[in-house]
Amino acid sequence: MLLGRAFCRRAALLAALACASLHAADFDIVALGVEGGLDDGNLSSYLIRVRGDTRYLALDAGSLLPGIRAGLSRGAFDTSHSAGAGAILREGIAGYFISHAHLDHVAGLLIAATDDAGPKPIYAFAKTLDALDRNYFNWTAWPNFADRGAAPALGRYRLVDERAGQWFTIAGTSMSGCLYPLWHDRVTSSMILLRAGDGYFAYFGDTGPDALAQGHQLADVWRLLAPLLRRHQLRGMLIEASYPDDIADTQLFGHLTPAWLLRELQALRQAAGGADSLRGLPVLIGHIKPSLVEGRDTRALIEAQLDAGNALGVRFFFPRQGEHYRLFENGAAEAQRHIESEGRRASVCVRPTNRRS
Repeated sequence: MLLGRAFCRRAALLAALACASLHAADFDIVALGVEGGLDDGNLSSYLIRVRGDTRYLALDAGSLLPGIRAGLSRGAFDTSHSAGAGAILREGIAGYFISHAHLDHVAGLLIAATDDAGPKPIYAFAKTLDALDRNYFNWTAWPNFADRGAAPALGRYRLVDERAGQWFTIAGTSMSGCLYPLWHDRVTSSMILLRAGDGYFAYFGDTGPDALAQGHQLADVWRLLAPLLRRHQLRGMLIEASYPDDIADTQLFGHLTPAWLLRELQALRQAAGGADSLRGLPVLIGHIKPSLVEGRDTRALIEAQLDAGNALGVRFFFPRQGEHYRLFENGAAEAQRHIESEGRRASVCVRPTNRRS
């Protein structure tokens, strides 16, 4: 009788753990490149995976190998990828999401294509893939490593057209994704919403504010994310703030400043129900454009301006190349970084204020 009860308890525990693993989704993010220009070894690119997966999806690919090496030096990868940068590139990256085809988002992919392992999928809107095919993989600018276009097509990458608002499986991972268009001056950029279990993460390619676009792309995205916030399912987001607030709107060319980003996040808060609906939400800031003006630190300016204007209670993070973040499943309330501390690896666990139910 006692053995029977013990067996039942064990079975119930295993069932509960299996159910929890189905619904829990901790996202691991490694910053391979965080800047929006000038430094060709540190351009927009991130790796993301669900904790427990062995392979990543690359979110843009401005810089790959320099960022992988930086991550290895900072201890951002687990022991399953101890074989080095080449193994992470070839085996650890299952595929790529390309938000748009500007060079600072694809240069790392192009350069590494000669030694990447394939076939790997590249997920993007059709216009982005057409630009890759037409402008880069054409045997003039670069060999054609794609599976279509100028002959011979080497087939290292499968160009996978995705339609806005339609979910698709990300091969080699536990994630699925859905793309939405963004305004980026003369180019259509995109956001990918990633889903694993009941957890979501939103990655934004380059985007400007709706007021300057005279459109509603971000408003559409906020309406999409609002119910996820209300259900505490949005683990976090990564979005740009390219320029400090002293840059004129006419010189933004489809980018955000801290003031514009805060205004857009206010719109998200209203869509989600107002009050404290964004409190504790991790918001990672990317695509900061460095300045060549002596003594001008755009990163410090943008950090200060976002912190000063943050009446929303969100938690802003400013990734540096090689850092690792973990967004946990408990209401998107924690993030973890691996940083260098006096030449030694250190883990910092940041616990933002829990958002109210």
